[in-house]
Amino acid sequence: MSAESRIQELGLTLPPSVPPGGIYKPLVITGNIGYLSGHGPYLGDDKYITGRVGEDLTLDEGQEAARQVGLAILRTMKDQLGDLNKVGRIVKVLALVNSADNFHQQPQVINGFSELMKEVFGEDRGIGARSAIATNTLPGNIAVEIELIFELAE
Repeated sequence: MSAESRIQELGLTLPPSVPPGGIYKPLVITGNIGYLSGHGPYLGDDKYITGRVGEDLTLDEGQEAARQVGLAILRTMKDQLGDLNKVGRIVKVLALVNSADNFHQQPQVINGFSELMKEVFGEDRGIGARSAIATNTLPGNIAVEIELIFELAE
C-alpha cells in the first residue's frame, strides 16, 4: 500500500508546513539520496512541544513529541517531493532528545517516531539505521529534534 494511502487509512493529520528556523534548506537531494534537515515537534501556529524529557515531560509525552516530529517530517517530505510515494526507504535517522540529566531512555522516546514511520512506509521502507542521543537543550527548548537520510524510490 502506498504511503499516501496509509496516511489516510490511519486517519493521520499532518501539521502545517514547518517555518524555516534559520538559513538552510529543509531537504537536499543528491543523486537518489535525500538529506532532511533537523525537525522539531511542530504543532502549527509557531507552536512546538517543548520541555526536557524526564523533567518536564514523561516518557510517554516524549514518545508523543517524537511522533509529532515524524508528522512534521512527513509534511516537509510531501511539500518538497510532491508525493510521499517518492520515498524509497529511510536509510538513517539521527535523533536528539532534550533530556534531564538522570533520564536514560532516549531510544524508547524515539520509538514514537520509528513506529510512525513503520506505520506509514512499512517495516522494510520505514525502518532504517538509527541513533538516539541525549542533549541538555535544543533550540527553543523543543523536546526532540530528528534529521534523516532517505533513498528516493526508483
